[in-house]
Amino acid sequence: MSLLPSQSGSTAPTGAGAVGGGNPARALVFSGGELGPWAIAEIRPGDRLIGADHGAWFLVENGIVPDLAIGDFDSVTAEERHAIEEKSRQMEACDPIDKDYTDTELAVERAIAGAPSSITLLGVLGTRFDHSLANIHLLVKCAERGVPCRIVDAHNEIALVQPGAPQSVKRSRYANVSLLPLSLEVTGITLTGFQYPLTDARLTMGQSLGISNVLNGELGTVETKSGLLLVIQSVD
Repeated sequence: MSLLPSQSGSTAPTGAGAVGGGNPARALVFSGGELGPWAIAEIRPGDRLIGADHGAWFLVENGIVPDLAIGDFDSVTAEERHAIEEKSRQMEACDPIDKDYTDTELAVERAIAGAPSSITLLGVLGTRFDHSLANIHLLVKCAERGVPCRIVDAHNEIALVQPGAPQSVKRSRYANVSLLPLSLEVTGITLTGFQYPLTDARLTMGQSLGISNVLNGELGTVETKSGLLLVIQSVD
């Protein structure tokens, strides 16, 4: 893998959500999947914004300065790539052939290196199911490195629950809550605050028991004893 970093030193104006210096509270990674106004609405002041390939162009096109643009940039035109380089605070370009990771994984690695309190992945789901599934697996990478991570798009919010680390689920525009194992089995699943509670339950791959639950109130809790569990909040 050959990375070619360049400093653009851009003074272009930021859009929604100014970018702060130092160690940010959160890192947001914008990739080349489905993006829209909902993604811009996720930005908060102080977030570190990382654009992976076409995700960097999405930010620049919307008047937002990426803190880092990274990738092989094979999904943008020469003119768009030039604009990304001019308007990003930093750019790392890599050879599209001589690299071992997807642009999104490279962006996640850079995000983790910045020691954020959390990472949000946007534009990582789309028509390429292989990329979508690989990006869901990045939740495991972040968990192993001790960084909370979630995937957000217009219809879904996806997070990972690890054993012994109860996770709160808040009522939001994503009305449905589904649980799917990301390991062969997940044991000790206990749900509180849900219409269909579970106590010390077990889920294995291929079961649909955890599909389409709903919260009773504003907050619920999911906890497990072993395995990796996806919590998917969704709306039609």
